[in-house]
Amino acid sequence: MRGSALPRLAFQRNSQLGDDYWHSVLISLLRGAAAIIVAAAHVRAAMYPGLRTISDPPLWFQGFAFITGFAHQAVLVFFIISGWLVGGSLLNKLDQPGAFTDYAIDRMTRLWTVLIPTFVLTLLFAAAIGAVDTGRVDYSAANEYSALVFFGNMVGLQRVFLPDFGGNFPLWSLANETWYYVLFPLLALLFAARTYMARLAAAAAVLLIVAMLPFSITAYFLIWLLGVAFSRVRIECGPALRLVWLMPLLAVAGYFRLTGTLDAFTTDTLWQDLACSLMFLVFLSSLQFRAAPNSKLVRPLANGGRFFADFSFSLYVLHVPLIALLAHWLATSFGLRQLSPYLPMHFAICVGVIAACLLSAYLSYRLFESQTYRIRRVVKQWATSARRSSQYRTG
Repeated sequence: MRGSALPRLAFQRNSQLGDDYWHSVLISLLRGAAAIIVAAAHVRAAMYPGLRTISDPPLWFQGFAFITGFAHQAVLVFFIISGWLVGGSLLNKLDQPGAFTDYAIDRMTRLWTVLIPTFVLTLLFAAAIGAVDTGRVDYSAANEYSALVFFGNMVGLQRVFLPDFGGNFPLWSLANETWYYVLFPLLALLFAARTYMARLAAAAAVLLIVAMLPFSITAYFLIWLLGVAFSRVRIECGPALRLVWLMPLLAVAGYFRLTGTLDAFTTDTLWQDLACSLMFLVFLSSLQFRAAPNSKLVRPLANGGRFFADFSFSLYVLHVPLIALLAHWLATSFGLRQLSPYLPMHFAICVGVIAACLLSAYLSYRLFESQTYRIRRVVKQWATSARRSSQYRTG
């Protein structure tokens, strides 16, 4: 069917999450690449002058600025993939006992196993450069290093009621993610709950959360939901049609990179991001098929994508505090406060900073994020034991 002239649309009950599917390979590759692009963009912004302030920028620097300018689209990819994987996985398990409890444990351990050590490292880095006094506990909402902001950022209150912890501005997107993790199961309960009272409670909770959140967070939930929806869509077509679709997708992404609004995710950027998201999801859905058993390409691509995807979350949340630490070290040790786009040695320093971010994020992953499944298993065992104990007492 994939070789037929016209595409065929099919709907599937469960999303396909196998590593031998081409869409899974692409998802892994994009997760790693998106985190690297975001980190490189922030290194460039922190260490180089803005492109428009340079009278005659070298060609290589223009190319570097162009590539790292896709950071907005990279974060958009995170939202889409999150909906596809997280929402799609919950839909797969809705009819299983304890699905919502397991889902809540999965989401909390996924976030906190990374965020808690990252926030502690952020405090240590800030103390090292003299930005914070770790000997004094502060509970002020105005202090971005306070205990209140620390714990508030763990539950997605940054950019809602509190600042980003430690000035780590990429944390804004985790507020979006956290509330999408909450809103989606509540929406699922509207259809899956067995009693009207449960459905009414879920609807009331959704309305209360939507009223509390900034409108931009709620608006981008639509893109997250598109990721969920397309995880159930399989588009069967041949490679020629897939390539034909890929060309305008890349052209649209490039067009919005050059002409669109890239600094924030607001209602002004929603329409351009919806266009990119829909085109990307159509392409991703066309890859929902297994690679040929004799394919020599799928295994190295899958292994490479999985390697970088594994620590992409750690890289995303840790790179800004690392950049601040490394920039301080370069300024105090070498008097280097800004890099020049005309000096090759300075570009080598920039590459070194990016490499240091990658290496540090990988080490953080090995120490903390890689323990997520072990911690998750322990928490689920405890929750199961507590539930059985409660049932025994009430029985």
